[in-house]
Amino acid sequence: MANEFSKEERVAFEDILEGFQDALVMSKAVAVYNTDQATMERTGDVIWRPQPYIAQSYDGEDQTANFRDRTQLSVPATIGFKKSVPWVLTAAELRDAMQEKRLGESARLKLASDINVAALDVASLQGTLVVPRVGVGATGFVDVALCDAIMNEQGVPNWDRYLALSTRDYNGMANNLATRDYMPGKVNTAYERAYVGRVGGFETFKLDYARRIAVAGGGAALTMTTLAAGGNVYVPTATRTAATGERANVDNRYQTVTWNSTAGVVAGDCFTIATVNAVHHITKEDTGQLKTFRVIEVLTATTLVMSPPMISAQGGTDAELEYQNCVVNTPAANSAIVFLNTAAAPANPFWQKDAIEIIPGRYAVPADAGVAVMKGSTDEGIELVMQKQYDIKTMKTLYRLDALYGVVNKQPEMSGIMLFNQV
Repeated sequence: MANEFSKEERVAFEDILEGFQDALVMSKAVAVYNTDQATMERTGDVIWRPQPYIAQSYDGEDQTANFRDRTQLSVPATIGFKKSVPWVLTAAELRDAMQEKRLGESARLKLASDINVAALDVASLQGTLVVPRVGVGATGFVDVALCDAIMNEQGVPNWDRYLALSTRDYNGMANNLATRDYMPGKVNTAYERAYVGRVGGFETFKLDYARRIAVAGGGAALTMTTLAAGGNVYVPTATRTAATGERANVDNRYQTVTWNSTAGVVAGDCFTIATVNAVHHITKEDTGQLKTFRVIEVLTATTLVMSPPMISAQGGTDAELEYQNCVVNTPAANSAIVFLNTAAAPANPFWQKDAIEIIPGRYAVPADAGVAVMKGSTDEGIELVMQKQYDIKTMKTLYRLDALYGVVNKQPEMSGIMLFNQV
């Protein structure tokens, strides 16, 4: 066969695949959903993933009035990342086999980094649980305990929780551990390796590419209506019917709301709304803590997209009661917006594993078209494709390493960020 891979190259590819799997830290900390690739091609690489139902219970024996419709919410997941690392080696350069190995190693590290960053970005930019630490840097258990508290209060499952910290914040936690004398094992690893490990029910990771959140520029006079008839109360719905009669799924992670002004507001800003408290998603009890929200997109001078939607059950519909996530204790036409990102800082994402999914994709590369092709998949189903083609005109060999995948934050209310040194 033309351009057949040599045994040395096959071994090198196996090493690349093994190293690629080792570097995919995030694929082990998030859920992976494998799809039928023919179906994905026919649907434009989009699949709607269901969000969990939230059951309601009622008192008494006679439940005649409580047999109600249920609303199934879902979110779109797209295989939208097509990452490739191409390189060229001349016939002279191929005399040094180590060059090929080094370039393959570099390609593997870059693709693994791309996947890790994509997963961290959806947690950092779309996670809606916000824990600001005012006036302090990373100190240790108390920081993680606040992430644990905001998750527990809202009914997030207490297993498979993860926290990724910027290098400086992670090392700040390690420094705190290193000064303790009653935890010898933890102290030694913290001092010798700047290693924190498992804290407060979270497995922790150190990031060398944490995304930064800028200081909010929206000012202190921004408001929105929280009145039941004010237009900002959200009612979840599974589908929407167009004027033509066509039905389409609805992404209920986001809501378009109206403020008195969006001047200075940017995507990524974190905020609370006066008197709007979070509730436990199952019991619907008021947590006594303000609900945190994120700006997803600014649309006009007075409208923006936020997440999560404000589902306060003020309309009393079944869907609102089922998916209620907040309570408006004092509805007003001008409820104050208070921003939480009051100083620029790294976004330290935390999440529950089922909140974020990686959707592996597959390339159908023909193996008999004059190009040598090798494929391999990680344990999680993420595929690498390596191709090689020789150009007789230039005596150059072209290589490329490719990965196709998608990442979706299926439940933003099960993920969030912690911001240190806020003012």
